[in-house]
Amino acid sequence: MLGKTAGGLYWMFRSLERAENTARLIEAGFRIALTRSTNAEAEWQSVISTLAAQQAYEAASDGYDSAQVVNFLLRDQTNPSSVLSIIKSARDNARMVRTALTTEVWSAVNETWMHFTQLLKDEIPQTELPAVLASIRQQSGLVRGALHGTMLRNDIYDFCRLGTFVERMDSTARIIDVKYYSLLPSPSFVGSRLDNVQWETILRSVSAHRSFRWAVEEDFTAPAIAEFLILDRRMPRSLAFSAGQIVNSMSHLAEEYSTTHPCNEMASALRARLVNRDINSIFDEGLHEFVSAVIDSTSSLAHQIELDYRFTE
Repeated sequence: MLGKTAGGLYWMFRSLERAENTARLIEAGFRIALTRSTNAEAEWQSVISTLAAQQAYEAASDGYDSAQVVNFLLRDQTNPSSVLSIIKSARDNARMVRTALTTEVWSAVNETWMHFTQLLKDEIPQTELPAVLASIRQQSGLVRGALHGTMLRNDIYDFCRLGTFVERMDSTARIIDVKYYSLLPSPSFVGSRLDNVQWETILRSVSAHRSFRWAVEEDFTAPAIAEFLILDRRMPRSLAFSAGQIVNSMSHLAEEYSTTHPCNEMASALRARLVNRDINSIFDEGLHEFVSAVIDSTSSLAHQIELDYRFTE
């Protein structure tokens, strides 16, 4: 496969996943801000910071009013990281690799673009924000469903899945980091009812609230929820699950092309950080330090994938 085609597939699904995950971060910020009405701006600032968009946001906006932040992250076309911009990028990549996609996948991506062009045409009232965010998640799921239901399990499929899980790995780590940085008003709240309620909000933001209740016998405590989001390989948005899927996709590509690359070793090393661990050892290392290292490793891996598979050629 040409590197440009592989890159188009990879970035199409990275973009779709990023749009969904941006919606999830906005939802986390929105829910947490509701529990911190005295300092809601700090929560919105943390969401912008987590998305690495602080410099761009502050150049365009004055203050961290919720309406300004939501507009910037959802529909501002001058922001290349807004949902509307990201979905356009996904559609552009889908057009570039149109002959590699089934009709169902192309139609799902194109319809998603048309849907959001209308949905995000005007500013979103706060009362309608949850429904808009749910629609973003739903449309992303429709594209994934078309991929799973109609595509051959070959290198095309593996590049799509690789893009999905590299982006998901980064996003889940960043959502956990939002909690670490700004959820608690003060360290004295650690382990309190407020702490546990806010961790429960993080579960809801990654659609894992009911799964946690099914899979974990413990109550909603910080260690139990952190372990579920980081180490539980049954949970499709956990760090451990995402790392495993990255390694699987890259192993399939190595078999398809009869060669391995430095990115294969990097992916295996990233997964090894999440195997045979318990949450106490991660807390001893420092949750923020651990998550930051995962974010940095995922970024380095993503860059190496682009080099090894020559996406720019």
